[in-house]
Amino acid sequence: MRNPNKLQYVTVVPTYNQRFDMLHCCVIIPTYNNAKTLDRVLRGVLSYTNQLIIVNDGATDATPLILEDYKDRCTIITFEQNRGKGVALREGFKKASEMGFDYAITIDSDGQHYPSDLPLFIEALENHTTEEPLLLIGSRKMDDPSVPGKSSFGNKFSNFWFYVETGIQLTDTQSGFRLYPLKAIDTLRLYTTKFELEIEVIVKLAWRGAVVRNLPIRVLYDEKERVSHFRPFQDFSRISVLNTWLFTLTLLWYGPKRIVQRFQKKGFRRFIKEDILRSTDSPLKKSAAIALGIFIGIAPFWGLQTLLALTLATALKLNRTIAFICSNISIPPMIPFIIYGSAQLGRFATGQSMDLTLDIETITTGADILQGLTYYIIGSFILATVSALLFGSISYLYLNKTKSKHESRDA
Repeated sequence: MRNPNKLQYVTVVPTYNQRFDMLHCCVIIPTYNNAKTLDRVLRGVLSYTNQLIIVNDGATDATPLILEDYKDRCTIITFEQNRGKGVALREGFKKASEMGFDYAITIDSDGQHYPSDLPLFIEALENHTTEEPLLLIGSRKMDDPSVPGKSSFGNKFSNFWFYVETGIQLTDTQSGFRLYPLKAIDTLRLYTTKFELEIEVIVKLAWRGAVVRNLPIRVLYDEKERVSHFRPFQDFSRISVLNTWLFTLTLLWYGPKRIVQRFQKKGFRRFIKEDILRSTDSPLKKSAAIALGIFIGIAPFWGLQTLLALTLATALKLNRTIAFICSNISIPPMIPFIIYGSAQLGRFATGQSMDLTLDIETITTGADILQGLTYYIIGSFILATVSALLFGSISYLYLNKTKSKHESRDA
């Protein structure tokens, strides 16, 4: 028999609307001429939270009439003319921050996303325990037959450049179903105004140290209802220009900065052990990265070593950290020796006797300068090739031996 005097404790599970409130999280929906699907998306979102911001990006269809029914339940921002998804998102972020939200989940209004996946983002945010801001990007099943081929190609293209620019591998970087950290976004300078903003913001958040992860979501491409405003030529061109700029910044600053920060954080011995000796790469791939870096560092690619090392290491799926470090063999103290050795090898390779003095006073004409430069270029490629093979081979033997010792000790 139950004791009527005994206190009964009942666990009250908060509703999703309450959980949105506790997390200071809202939903932002940018919309432009998606009247066929907009009402369904809004009703789906409102079944989870009433913290909803809608940005009407100058729609010319029935969107204003649909939003009239929601004006008392949501915050609505209306543009008189279409300004682009990037501007709509930036205005949504700004309004959400002004309203005191810390996070915002964006969802497209074209019906491809399921509002019933919102709990996935909330649960992931609740389980986030580190101080770093969290950025979640919905990961669509891109091999689904309903996914257009151009979307699949565009996503692979975007994933590749995101990895090059940030060192983070994702399965989907183009999905508009995302959770954004608003306080971190407030510190960014964002310049783009169209679809490319979704790339700019995630790259810059990654550079600022945000935790970036994919979250599996469902996707529906119903060509009868869905209206896409992506213009293949114009928007792809804008995205390419943006990636060119971001890649340049990566080469000149953020790429080397990441490696230096990792080195400083771990210290020399731990960096060597974890990032080089004990990385998941095989001894062959590690030694290939060393050979690649040495070759690029010695060959006459002055000013382009970092660009080539990171690009080729990424394309060949080699350790970019190793390739970058080894490409810096041409540091100032080494440059005189590299030039001297290259010039001597160049003379030898072209059938000339070596000039051990390399007396600069013997250069009297433009032809002498051109001939000396020819010796240097030929010799530098020879020296680069020999050095790359030598250091690569020695590294392979050492790393293979070290791996065998670890395997025998762990057995």
